[in-house]
Amino acid sequence: MSIRRLATAAAALVAVAATVVLTQHQSTQSGQVALAASAVPQFDHIVLVMFENKKYSEINGSSNAAYFNSLASQGAKFTQSFGVTHPSQPNYIALFSGSTQGVTNDDCPKNFTGKANLGRQLIDAGRSFKGYSESMPSNGYTGCSSGEYRRKHNGWVNFDNVPAASNLTFASFPTDYTKLPTVAFVSPNMCNDMHDCSISTGNSWLKSKLDGYAQWAKTHNSLLVVTFDEDSGSSVNQIFTTFVGQHVAVGTYSNQINHYTVLRTIEAAYGLPGIGSAANTSPITNVWQ
Repeated sequence: MSIRRLATAAAALVAVAATVVLTQHQSTQSGQVALAASAVPQFDHIVLVMFENKKYSEINGSSNAAYFNSLASQGAKFTQSFGVTHPSQPNYIALFSGSTQGVTNDDCPKNFTGKANLGRQLIDAGRSFKGYSESMPSNGYTGCSSGEYRRKHNGWVNFDNVPAASNLTFASFPTDYTKLPTVAFVSPNMCNDMHDCSISTGNSWLKSKLDGYAQWAKTHNSLLVVTFDEDSGSSVNQIFTTFVGQHVAVGTYSNQINHYTVLRTIEAAYGLPGIGSAANTSPITNVWQ
């Protein structure tokens, strides 16, 4: 066999080997993503509540936020949790849809047609989503403001493929927690979310309104997520986030997370694919028992 033929054959073998290695690598990556998603427990209920505009250091260890810290000591506290951007509104939209949808302000209203979002994902998968907004005047309300209610803190109302029946007042939040939807987002009003009132006000509200669910969740295959939209406006944008419920391994965790990570984790709990920027994010898997 000539030297030229030997070189050609060797090149072909190298190409085949490279293809096999690449295919194996891609298969391994896909398997790792699937394994990570399956490592998140499938909860009967997840409730997420979002507070406003406080730095991690303003909440962590603060006597004014005693209940926040008590709650974190009962679950997973994230020391490296961050908002996506500033100001408030795009963070709410990002957590719900995996994208800020190009929003860079708090202007109202925002309307998105046919855009992927967590609520639609859950409903299409035969599960349920409801958002509960405190001080919203009526179920299905689409106005920009009413009293202490602001639509800019209600991410789900902006999407035309999320039914009006999923947009509820906080007065509709069930006291029988078995009647909760699969996933519920809770938005306190402008005072109780700490936007217009003190940290101690939000702290008291959280304890009064959601401690019952937090304790119930621990023995009923459920989860409470407590987080903030953004910090007080810094470039760091570090926020306080904690998970409390059954399957949560109590501890402090330093993995870096943001709103897309939280969205991806919720999606993974129900076998849903990541949407938007959540598709390129791994779910949180190191906090589960």
